[in-house]
Amino acid sequence: MAGEQKSKAKREQVKGKAKEAVGRAVGDERLEAEGRTEQAKGDARQAKEKTKDVFKH
Repeated sequence: MAGEQKSKAKREQVKGKAKEAVGRAVGDERLEAEGRTEQAKGDARQAKEKTKDVFKH
């Protein structure tokens, strides 16, 4: 389960970076902002999983 959540976090981060880059390239501020938001969600999910790992061991 934890591995699944970690990979989901990584996918969110990558997807967010891609959206941000595309938004920046085409000048779409909204798409760029959505990308940053997805990255932040991925970062938060990853931090949560790391915290759970620390307390598990």
